[in-house]
Amino acid sequence: MSDRSNDMIPRTPLGGTEPRVDTHGPVTLTEVTNTAIASFASRLGQESTAQDVLAKFLGTPVPEAGRAVFGDALGAFWTGPDQWMVTAPHTSHEDLAAQLVPLANGSASITEQNDAWCRFDLLGDGLADVFERLCPFNIRACSGGEATRTSIDHLGCFVVVADPTHIMVMGPRSSAGSLHHALMTAIRSAH
Repeated sequence: MSDRSNDMIPRTPLGGTEPRVDTHGPVTLTEVTNTAIASFASRLGQESTAQDVLAKFLGTPVPEAGRAVFGDALGAFWTGPDQWMVTAPHTSHEDLAAQLVPLANGSASITEQNDAWCRFDLLGDGLADVFERLCPFNIRACSGGEATRTSIDHLGCFVVVADPTHIMVMGPRSSAGSLHHALMTAIRSAH
């Protein structure tokens, strides 16, 4: 009989038991695993109601095109017309989508995204130099609160700028290893 005691150990998108942290020069790249994610899309004819619901939940107006908002615990970024990704601490909002559904009361389509995406945070100086090597998003023009969908190493990703020294990248969880490699390669090339 084999020892199956390790069968139910949760794994990070990169396959570890703890989030990976890499530092090179002035930049630290961290695998973030404590974020709950839900997509929130207004239904046709319900756009105003859905925006009001999301704004009340966030405690701030919903982000406009190309923007992100950050609260004490909750955040959201624009992903398309009348569509947002909503983020929250996993410990308090593991069932984020289920919390949003009754509030929306049919005004929005909401789906859990926890297992679909991986997230990496880049912290440090010189991040614009890193992103020049990764994608066509002009980080030098960002001051904080910007968000876009772009391609990084042929992967559809979201890039969210908290401030010029803190940038979040969300990509497909199934390609976490490839995305991590692309990010580290750009960091090493820039610094």
